[in-house]
Amino acid sequence: MRLLTAFALTALTWALTSDGALAAPVYGQPTNGALGFQPGVTPIMDRVNDFHNLMLWIIVPITLLVMGLLAYVMIRYRRSANPEPKKFSHNTTIEVIWTGVPILILIFISFFSFPILYFQDEIPESDFTIKAVGYQWYWGYSYPDHGIEEYASTMVPEADLRADQPRNLAVDQPIVIPVNSTVRLQVTAGDVIHNWAMPAFGSKMDAIPGRLNETWFRVDREGVYYGQCSELCGIRHAFMPIEVHVVSQEVFDRWIELSAEDPYSTDAYQLITEYTAARETRMAQLD
Repeated sequence: MRLLTAFALTALTWALTSDGALAAPVYGQPTNGALGFQPGVTPIMDRVNDFHNLMLWIIVPITLLVMGLLAYVMIRYRRSANPEPKKFSHNTTIEVIWTGVPILILIFISFFSFPILYFQDEIPESDFTIKAVGYQWYWGYSYPDHGIEEYASTMVPEADLRADQPRNLAVDQPIVIPVNSTVRLQVTAGDVIHNWAMPAFGSKMDAIPGRLNETWFRVDREGVYYGQCSELCGIRHAFMPIEVHVVSQEVFDRWIELSAEDPYSTDAYQLITEYTAARETRMAQLD
């Protein structure tokens, strides 16, 4: 009891005094001290978040019930209160209940989870395709519908970061997509298994050598979004980030023109950087 009390007081003190504790999540990247998921910007993530909230209403009562039963058993059947232990080992009614009730709960949950899985798996008619190839330890991207050959997207070293770039998440050559466009993402790998994961999109797809997996997303908010490889792929697994810039259709079309000539075009990168900086300035003024 003393240990539990000390733990509760420590957690409460941290929540009230630590920097960034209980901060509101921001779009596109992790937030120190935030609770919950990153804000969703796709239909998939909206549904995942709704399902997560539903599951909280199910799992919290179950957890409290189990904790209550454990506390009751520990107190009611402690050695000092029961010097003579009972000899029985089975109770048919209890065994039927703890088998049947979880089955009914899982059936109830399936009515909400299966439609989400189907929604994620069925790729709608897309506006264009991006192919992502995982390597040790960077991502390669190509835009086959726009004639952009594969280019390498590697993490920016900490010494080279700009003030607006997050550590271990920014890359030198990001993905660029237009807002409100349906994108088909093809994912594979060139060496070992990787995983293309973008929390704000609700996307998480294995990149497997010799296999082409597919997923999709449609982002409804402009901005910069970060993810990471979430499959243990070697010693530099933690330094294999993903950066996606969601821009207006006009900016995307101009970026395509520049990148089709040279995937590593300085002008293309400058276009996206300046657009993002201008957008952040506008958002700051609105705040």
